[in-house]
Amino acid sequence: MRKVTTRVAMIVAIVAVVLTIGVMVGCSQGPAGGGKYAIVFKNTGNPYGDKQMAGFKAGIEEQKFTAILQAPAQPTAEAQIQILEQLISQKVAAIAIVGNDKDALQPVLTKAMKAGIKVFSLDSGVNPESRLTHVNQADSEKIGRTLIQAAYDMIGGVGDIAILSATSQATNQNLWIDFMKTELKDPKYAKMTLVKVAYGDDLRDKSVSEAEGLLRTYPKLKCIIAPTTVGIAAAGKVLTDKGLKGKVFLTGLGLPSEMATYIENGVCPYMFLWNPIDVGYLGAYTATALVSGKIKGAVGDTFKAGRLGDYTITKAPDGGTEVLLGPPFKFDASNIADWKTVY
Repeated sequence: MRKVTTRVAMIVAIVAVVLTIGVMVGCSQGPAGGGKYAIVFKNTGNPYGDKQMAGFKAGIEEQKFTAILQAPAQPTAEAQIQILEQLISQKVAAIAIVGNDKDALQPVLTKAMKAGIKVFSLDSGVNPESRLTHVNQADSEKIGRTLIQAAYDMIGGVGDIAILSATSQATNQNLWIDFMKTELKDPKYAKMTLVKVAYGDDLRDKSVSEAEGLLRTYPKLKCIIAPTTVGIAAAGKVLTDKGLKGKVFLTGLGLPSEMATYIENGVCPYMFLWNPIDVGYLGAYTATALVSGKIKGAVGDTFKAGRLGDYTITKAPDGGTEVLLGPPFKFDASNIADWKTVY
């Protein structure tokens, strides 16, 4: 009987060791949340957002995890909150939020972090208390100042200009607009007047309507700056349809695939952007680095983002931290043909 008891004890001990090893291996293979990583974009039907989510999906899946792509029908914080609550219930490992509002999302994002989910913002930021870090397309100040410099170049430094933005709460656009206004304070822009900041809510029809409204209200308008891919494409169509090439200029941030026609026909001499696929892809590697513990979101943290190479977390203008993808890229008639089939 003693031998049987001893043998049973040994078997139990071996099973316990095997189970322990199994748990350890399981932990090494994937993070909490079953390896599910989520991105929540501003709204559906946005080509820029589709590209960004595709990049996020590619980056997550090449690391053998599961990507969850979500976006509400309307670009509001309330709609995003509903999605975020669902993701908390699903116990995902990380959430990349493209914020529709800097502050309104704080309660639900804080709730997610308390639940052990790694939360960070992507593209359009949330306040530092609502995130571990932020993945930024490019230096916000450089974007804002560059767009005003482009308008100055196009109109010869004289005339009325207007901005056609996304939503009035969009964190990234608002920050760029602040830097545009700062740039305009330079005496060299004394003969340029910003007459209005209009909001198309990143909806095509509303953006078209707002562009048409700017032309009616300000007949002396010389340039429209649209720091949103939906807005610049809408303005390009309006200016083309009205035959205003060379009379009202257009610049901003646009997708090459959507803006090629307007660059080639001269309505938009040039514009800027980055690759939204790469923004999402960088977000994917930021997410897995946070979950694995390779980074905490602190200044000086470093990690490798797949094919994009090495990145370092730096101080952000809002007091938090961020990861910068790189400088904005200029698209014009000399290179648009090379890029319009890419994204």
